[in-house]
Amino acid sequence: MKTSKKQHFYKHSQKHPDATFKEAMVRNNIGWMIIVADRILCDRSLAEDVVQDAFISALNGLDKFQNRSNLKTWLHRITVNATLMKLRKLKRLAEQPIDEYLPEFDRNECRIEAVWQAIPGTEEIVANEQHRTQIHAAIKQLPDAYRIVLLLRDIEGYDTGEVAQLLDISESNVKVRLHRARSALKKLIEPVLRDEVLR
Repeated sequence: MKTSKKQHFYKHSQKHPDATFKEAMVRNNIGWMIIVADRILCDRSLAEDVVQDAFISALNGLDKFQNRSNLKTWLHRITVNATLMKLRKLKRLAEQPIDEYLPEFDRNECRIEAVWQAIPGTEEIVANEQHRTQIHAAIKQLPDAYRIVLLLRDIEGYDTGEVAQLLDISESNVKVRLHRARSALKKLIEPVLRDEVLR
């Protein structure tokens, strides 16, 4: 993290009278906040900068917070908003082509794919560390406009309306992007799972 950002952060944090609460808030939440930001940005350095911005926003808004919601939920929303703001500045939220990642269909609109001899269960996939790593790598291949919707909806747990509000797009657009992102991800990870099954 840049020194100037650290200095700016601590300058703002000193304004809050309860230094113990402030220090505990940072210590107990900074780890998962960086993970969330990095998952969306795919850049650890940028994620650390974004989390500093998120903490500054949180500290400035503590008086408005007043325990009206769960602290972690509140910080999560601030982190996601700060991350999306960074993506907008980087112009990475514009819709991009995803066709190359989508499944292919024949003239009868039947999906073209290799025959599966067996299908691993969800629990088996999740329990396999190698599978989890490969799935995360596959998600990173998706164009940002689709990857972000998939992450917000399926990983971070926001509902369709919340995702639409966060991204400033319609709910129908969220649904379309999510469907296409899921289809593309399925195509990307099938060779990995099929290879596991056929071994």
